Amino acid sequence: MSSVNLSLPSVQIREIRINSITGFQGGAEELVNCARKKGLKDNPRSFTQCVGCSTSKAACMTILVQDAAVISHGPVGCATCLHEFAFTYRVNYPLRGIEKPTQRRIFSTNLTEKETVYGGVTKLENAIREVKERVNPNAIFVLTTCAAGIIGDDVESVCDAAEEELGIPVVAIFCEGFRSTVWTTGFDAAYHGIARRLVKPPRKRRDDMINVINFWGSDVFKDWFAPFGAKPNYITPYSTVDSLTWSSEAAATVQACSTLGSYLAAALEQEFGVPELPTAPPYGIVQTDRWFRALGKLLGKEEIAEKVIAEKKAEYLPKIEALKEKIKAVSPGRRLTAYVTGGAAHGHALLSVLGELGIEATGAAIFHHDPLFDNGEPNNDQLAQRVMDYGDVPNFNVCNKQEFELVNVLNRLRPDLLLARHGGMTLWGAKLGIPSLLIGDEHYSMGYEGLLKYGERILETLENDEFVKNLEKHAVNPYSDWWLNQRPDTFLQRGQS
Repeated sequence: MSSVNLSLPSVQIREIRINSITGFQGGAEELVNCARKKGLKDNPRSFTQCVGCSTSKAACMTILVQDAAVISHGPVGCATCLHEFAFTYRVNYPLRGIEKPTQRRIFSTNLTEKETVYGGVTKLENAIREVKERVNPNAIFVLTTCAAGIIGDDVESVCDAAEEELGIPVVAIFCEGFRSTVWTTGFDAAYHGIARRLVKPPRKRRDDMINVINFWGSDVFKDWFAPFGAKPNYITPYSTVDSLTWSSEAAATVQACSTLGSYLAAALEQEFGVPELPTAPPYGIVQTDRWFRALGKLLGKEEIAEKVIAEKKAEYLPKIEALKEKIKAVSPGRRLTAYVTGGAAHGHALLSVLGELGIEATGAAIFHHDPLFDNGEPNNDQLAQRVMDYGDVPNFNVCNKQEFELVNVLNRLRPDLLLARHGGMTLWGAKLGIPSLLIGDEHYSMGYEGLLKYGERILETLENDEFVKNLEKHAVNPYSDWWLNQRPDTFLQRGQS
């Protein structure tokens, strides 16, 4: 039975749809085996320091559409998380080659105590009209917040009526923070609305266009697709309403992060006939080989894929081998160790990069885990690929960004290196004197050339550790000795996996 149902106004949450979890402590291989046997259950925490919000993830996918506007239907405080993506848009647009980025259009209905008693429907209706008049977007996304969900505003009906009145798509995105404990459900909510209300049946099939579901990474796919006679159609950062509408015409859909694109890729295949590439993204030499071969097979151009693989490996493999020797020389006589923290799929990708560079992954703090993605394809399981290609990862913690657990385990393991994907995480490694690297561009380590570039940054980080060593001498750790002496999974209710 398919997990995609566009007839419903809201997406089914990940805990129910694909059995995602936010609590686990053990080994990566153990986690993969539990998931494959369909015996995986979430391990709840008796104490939680922080948690992500689905609304911000839905905002991430809608605010960066160039010619759309976003309305947060809730108290004005809920809109504060939306403005960080306006900054993201300005900072990262050069990576995508955008010459003139448009101004972000972010609004709030500013629900107050009065509306929580009498309802906020009228305020939403007026806000939609005002946004259309002020900025004239090609589409308006309405993001629901906890307050709107609790008082039961009929957001869907308001959006339907406004769309008929204004003549542009007005898309309700149901992403209240309390809907799901897995905050990546917010990605699904945004893509559910896009697939349901923006994407139209294809006018024709285009062999020269391939959808790329991603965040805001650099434009590596342009060069990769060129030999196949195609160009990337990026979804959604820096896309337009029109490019989203006709994403149904693409020859295929690929992903930079399976966690992000799981739902939309499945929807495009099920509802519009756009096949999804049935393999994990290209991180590490082994998986990059698989990825190009799968792309060639999907497009009916296997010989081109083999040529691309041969040419790139001839160019980059000698350089990668030389780099690996330099990394070994940083610590003669022993293997370097590293710890990874990040979102699920990209965290798994960084673990594969470490395996390829000969650095031992001594553990990971991954924010959630999807046993299987919406397409049901085992080859999309990047953690399983990592275990198969490079071996187990001990101290594997699924932790929905519980920083108190991260500090505990880093203090215990003291790895030579910390790799992170999200801001605010590397400071903990630095305070403990651990060289730490954060690169926000998720495309940076992709492919053969990406492995080389990322490896060079790792080498640079390892060789320039003076700052963190000095910082450790003066940093104050806010966590008590009592906590640092506990097991990192002390508050995790075990025995349910």
